[in-house]
Amino acid sequence: MTEVKDREKKTRRFKAEIKKLLDLIVHSLYSNKEIFLRELISNASDAAEKLRFEALSDETLYEGDSKLKVLVEYDRKARTISVTDNGIGMSREEVETNLGTIAHSGTRRFLEALQQGKEPDSKLIGQFGVGFYSAFVVARTVEVLTRRAGTARTEGVLWRSGGEGGYEVETVDRPKRGTRITLYLREEEDEFLDGARLRAMIRRYSDHVPVPIVMYREEGSGEETVNQATAIWLRNKKDVSDREYKEFYRHVAHDLGDPLRYVHSRVEGKMEYSCLLYVPKQAPLFMEKLLDRHRGVRLYVRRVFIMDDAEQLLPSWLRFVRGVVDSDDLPLNVSREMLQRNRTVEAIRKGCTRKVLDLLTGMAKDEPDAYRSFWREFGRHLKEGMVGEETVFQEDLAELLRFFSTREENAEPAVSLRDYVERMPSTQEAIYYLSADSVRAARGSPHLEIFRERGLEVLLSSDPVDEIVFGRMQTYKDKPFRLVSKEDLDVSATKESGSDKKVEEDVSPGKFDAVLEQLASHLGEKVREVRLSRRLRDSAACLVYGEQDISSHMQRVLRATGYSVPKARPILELNPDHVLVQGLLSIQDSERLHDWSLIFYGQALLSEGVPLAEPADFVRRLNRLLAE
Repeated sequence: MTEVKDREKKTRRFKAEIKKLLDLIVHSLYSNKEIFLRELISNASDAAEKLRFEALSDETLYEGDSKLKVLVEYDRKARTISVTDNGIGMSREEVETNLGTIAHSGTRRFLEALQQGKEPDSKLIGQFGVGFYSAFVVARTVEVLTRRAGTARTEGVLWRSGGEGGYEVETVDRPKRGTRITLYLREEEDEFLDGARLRAMIRRYSDHVPVPIVMYREEGSGEETVNQATAIWLRNKKDVSDREYKEFYRHVAHDLGDPLRYVHSRVEGKMEYSCLLYVPKQAPLFMEKLLDRHRGVRLYVRRVFIMDDAEQLLPSWLRFVRGVVDSDDLPLNVSREMLQRNRTVEAIRKGCTRKVLDLLTGMAKDEPDAYRSFWREFGRHLKEGMVGEETVFQEDLAELLRFFSTREENAEPAVSLRDYVERMPSTQEAIYYLSADSVRAARGSPHLEIFRERGLEVLLSSDPVDEIVFGRMQTYKDKPFRLVSKEDLDVSATKESGSDKKVEEDVSPGKFDAVLEQLASHLGEKVREVRLSRRLRDSAACLVYGEQDISSHMQRVLRATGYSVPKARPILELNPDHVLVQGLLSIQDSERLHDWSLIFYGQALLSEGVPLAEPADFVRRLNRLLAE
């Protein structure tokens, strides 16, 4: 009964958000209507390559026809355009999953991004896998007739929709495998019912597609191949135009925009492979898993498509890279498991990674504006490379890192470690940095006061992974990294010349000893010690942490992510020059000293962005002291 029921013709309704999406596609998305043909041809090419791959282990899937192609036809009388491929095709279940739900995992995000105006409309659609629905820009009705390779001719599927309320789907007889998409054009779209126009569109947008795209000759004497149908990555790069490179990027990355940069290389010698790798201008709105389809680096073996997202070809921190690698040395039956332990793959991985890093290094050196754009989108990925187990490229990655600093007021991180070290005073022995919940909070930290006084630069960060990066690196150009909120900061080493007599006088023991002891007693387990500070100039108090303690910023990040963090008891440092601290010497009342201990402790917490456990109690205590 189930089998019979599934073969029946069914009409299904689109969900409300799907209807809204289709309305936006039809009326808002495409400023260039020609793109519909590129999207349909791109999908057809993918279907052909998937069949070629699956047929490696089962040649019967070819069903006696191994000559893959894409056929584009038009009929002026019927006012239709059709795109037909003899690729892998779809089953009924795949049709309802892939077409009936319209990229269900990305639809809501797609709509939100569109409504918030985050990106130009033409760049959004490729990121969400809804390119097929560009057909509705020119068509009033779209039909999809398909059958998956290897299934019976009676298992064909017909899907039909007017792009409004819903769609129809039924099981039909289809002798041929593959997919035929027929567009019934709107009245105002007759301009596309022209052979010359369609050929020009194919050459402009799809010339790079490795599958032949054919049309019938106007005089009716058979088929002709319209595109070059050559693998662009195997051509001499001198013979490939910038326009062709960009069009291939749009095909392989399913992105309607241009790439930020690309690198094309042919390696010959002990092993031979070609690679064409692209750095996108921007990350997809949900990077890690794009509609259950990773569109990373495609692997070919002697021009035969093997797999999408061959993650072994690049490290995970370069997962934003798109493109193609074609090897002459790998077997055609290579599997993901084989890739994980193959020496040839490891050599290709190192070579491709080196190509991308050289590209980024050149961009950082010669095109700082372009590199800032890259860092804004993908900088965090490079930081992952610094903290991962793979260390072979860490020196290269260190040169690509960018940070905020106290020396520059940039809206984006723009300071490299090389910049920092080159302008360090000769007497400075360490690279200083500070982490906080935001760069603005870091700039206002009392820990920076002595560094500002002495004109010393401090790197600033609100990204918790930076502390891990510095901890993993330990040094850069033989200079250790020092977190300025640590207790054993040797501020005397930051003095460019002469001694620091004033600081020594300020913190001389004696007159503050009794007060500090009482404050520590009142604070109890909250602190490990209360002492006078060498680092403060304007602020009254700050908290510093032991060398082995996790910084307060990192503690908050870890707790927010569910980690159990051992409680660290900080040291409360007081500025002996501050009027409030000096006023402690005249206070004899133990209760008032108790209030002041909590006031200074609360101030120090607030200056680090730490919320107070009892803010109302802090305010009442502060008001009482102000009134006195």
